[in-house]
Amino acid sequence: MFTAHLGATSVGAVLVSGAASGIGRATALRLARGGAAVGLLDRDVAGLTLTAEHAREAGASGVVQAPADVASRAEVDAAFATVVDALGPLDGLVCAAGILLPGGLQDTTTADWDRQLATNSTGALHCLQAGATRLRDGGAIVVVSSNAARVPRTGMLAYAASKAATSALARCAGLELAERGIRCNVVEPGSTDTAMQRALWPDPDAGATLAVGGDPAAYRVGIPLGRIADPDDVAAMACFLISPDARHVTLQQIYVDGGASL
Repeated sequence: MFTAHLGATSVGAVLVSGAASGIGRATALRLARGGAAVGLLDRDVAGLTLTAEHAREAGASGVVQAPADVASRAEVDAAFATVVDALGPLDGLVCAAGILLPGGLQDTTTADWDRQLATNSTGALHCLQAGATRLRDGGAIVVVSSNAARVPRTGMLAYAASKAATSALARCAGLELAERGIRCNVVEPGSTDTAMQRALWPDPDAGATLAVGGDPAAYRVGIPLGRIADPDDVAAMACFLISPDARHVTLQQIYVDGGASL
């Protein structure tokens, strides 16, 4: 089933949503460096093209771009069909598409609430539904959520709620898919150096320092390991969970946040 090598392990064809940037791009490129074939899904066509170029340079055994908005089930179905037509049945699926629109209890608009649920939660549902019928028995799924799914955060009410729903969705789906030997795990990153994270920083030069140091007024304890994550830190965990090395790991929620969720 698994044909290309990822370090000491191997994977075949993997579809990655949110592949145009951030954690999704880092995951796709790490898979590509291991020789996997990658299907790249994102609504950002320019970013998707750049990831595809880097994936080919990194040694991917196949690269397919599939532009789509995960909030649209029709677009997701079409994108999965495109990838599977080119690469064959999937060995893995990584759901990494997501957005963050800051807002607290009184200033979160219904539109912002709906948009984050549509992308972060319903988008994951669409990918899981489309992927379940196109994954080989014995395959693996990783859903990228957030430590905000389990740790309350001020100023990101809708985001945290959407990620909590996403984590629960993934574990319920994994329970159903276990009878086919398909593993489904959740990775919950903390502050990670992505464009989405940087958009939250009023002062880009001091943003990482503030994230590491924490904010008692916002009930944030900071990052005990003393550094903000690189997207590849999260990608490394996602790729491990996709690989046969994690063959007996499923239904888990794993923090990758430097201890920030203590």
